[in-house]
Amino acid sequence: MAGPMLEIADLHVAYGRVEAVRGVSLTLDPGRIVSVIGPNGAGKTTLLSAAMGLLPSRGTLRFEGDDLHGLDVERRVERGLCLVPETRELFGELSVLDNLQLGAYARHLSAAARRARLAEVYDRFPRLAERRAQRADTLSGGERQMLALGRALMSAPRLLMLDEPSLGLAPLIVQEILAIVRALREDGVSILLIEQNARAALESSDFGYVLETGEVALSGDSKALAEDERVRATYLGGTHDE
Repeated sequence: MAGPMLEIADLHVAYGRVEAVRGVSLTLDPGRIVSVIGPNGAGKTTLLSAAMGLLPSRGTLRFEGDDLHGLDVERRVERGLCLVPETRELFGELSVLDNLQLGAYARHLSAAARRARLAEVYDRFPRLAERRAQRADTLSGGERQMLALGRALMSAPRLLMLDEPSLGLAPLIVQEILAIVRALREDGVSILLIEQNARAALESSDFGYVLETGEVALSGDSKALAEDERVRATYLGGTHDE
């Protein structure tokens, strides 16, 4: 049996003398969605940033068995990792098409491969095809999140790390975005999902971790976590809140 796609063990990340992530261990198997939930300031975004190489860290970081330490962001993208940050970081003055094409830059794809990736993205996100000439900063919030996802998919990731994809979106749009995330798993993309919306995260994932004050407080099968009394009381708004 193949080992985990992503292995994080005893990871520590500090901002100066303040340790934001303390001894976190996490694994993600191929073809799975793993969610990380927890309050603001728990270290969720810091965890993703360290995995992507945006922050220095100490501890074990392995992707498909290879040590990630020493690899810069571009080389991690070349290996098949991609991060969609909470801020989405789109180029607002550029068109939808230009933003998408920038997503393929780090992979050094041929023109034919870029066209094929673009066709796949437009097939998955028809609204982006309709708005391909439109400036990114004129899109709705849901469309901007689709563009951020589409740009990430242009790099042909094997592991997609999503930081708060539901942030600021209306409930119906959140459901649409998470349905797309689940469809990506069916197409073979593994996903590490950071979400403040704990209910949506656990409903969409196979396995979950609860991060509190920089440490893993709980972990387990997502369905089991959703039934855990502490998780329900703290993150799901009680027993019957929908």
